Amino acid sequence: AGALFGMPDAFMRSKAKDSFGVELPALGEYAVSNVFFPHGNAQALVDCKTILERLAKERGLKVIGWRPVPVDNSMLGRDPLDSEPVTEQFFVTNTGSKKYDLRTFERELLRIRKMCEDEAAAMLGPESGFYINSLSSQTITYKGQLTPEQVIQYYLDLQDPAFISHMSLVHSRFSTNTFPSWERAQPIRMMCHNGEINTLRGNKNWMYSRGGIMASDYFGNSTQQLLPATSDNMSDSGNLDSVLELLSKASDRSLPECVMMMIPEAWQDNHNLTDSKKAFYEYNSCVMEPWDGPAMVAFTDGRYIGATLDRNGLRPSRFYVTKDDHVLLSSEIGVIPDL
Repeated sequence: AGALFGMPDAFMRSKAKDSFGVELPALGEYAVSNVFFPHGNAQALVDCKTILERLAKERGLKVIGWRPVPVDNSMLGRDPLDSEPVTEQFFVTNTGSKKYDLRTFERELLRIRKMCEDEAAAMLGPESGFYINSLSSQTITYKGQLTPEQVIQYYLDLQDPAFISHMSLVHSRFSTNTFPSWERAQPIRMMCHNGEINTLRGNKNWMYSRGGIMASDYFGNSTQQLLPATSDNMSDSGNLDSVLELLSKASDRSLPECVMMMIPEAWQDNHNLTDSKKAFYEYNSCVMEPWDGPAMVAFTDGRYIGATLDRNGLRPSRFYVTKDDHVLLSSEIGVIPDL
């Protein structure tokens, strides 16, 4: 279980001031990441920090420092306690030797994370326990091998009254088709998912086959630094999230466009759709095959937040708009019984 939040700016400013004596720049000019380090491996912690800091500096960013994330593990059972990672927050700003616009800043953060993951995997193995939950100026993810009730109990940051965000994705579904672990918990980096991806093997094979010709106007010859986009070491949800992140950040497509391309409606012979929308789906069917569920997917990049059902429509999804202008959507009925 876990939660993905829009960057809680006031909270992060206070922690940067307390921890480093630093005044953070404007929202969107800094990034904060929750990073898992392997359980009981002090050397791996040092080595992985060194890799991440070096890559950030090489891309012209300014490293502020590391903040240990305060936790209370007194409620954990034996299995999650035995694999409990060390969690620290990485602070970096867009005020180094280079100055990027917001979209380019996010792209560079993606590059840094992917390259760091590759180096760490080469050093420690693919499932070592080192895991970057998110690295973005817009969002931050708190998650783990926890029950829904334990998330706010475990992460003391979430109990702080100053931790305020304009939006959140919350995931509380236990793992059914993968072995549960801290890094496989959701939300991931851009989405959370209720269901399965039953076309996963075909989707992964197609992504592998495209890797040799895949190119980004921004990354150019360095596009290979972002690949492969899929992996047998990730769950179906992890692979879906990874491809969604690649499409929305390495290309000029918007997040909603990428979601509609990957998870299209049943558009053929659907007389309720406009001709332009049918044309959109028909065109993109030549670019990307559907990631079919049954699946309900909620997604965000900090600017857009939305949700969709796959074309099979076999997952519940209901939303409410309250009188005080809050929008709540859930993939189950009755999660807020008093509403």
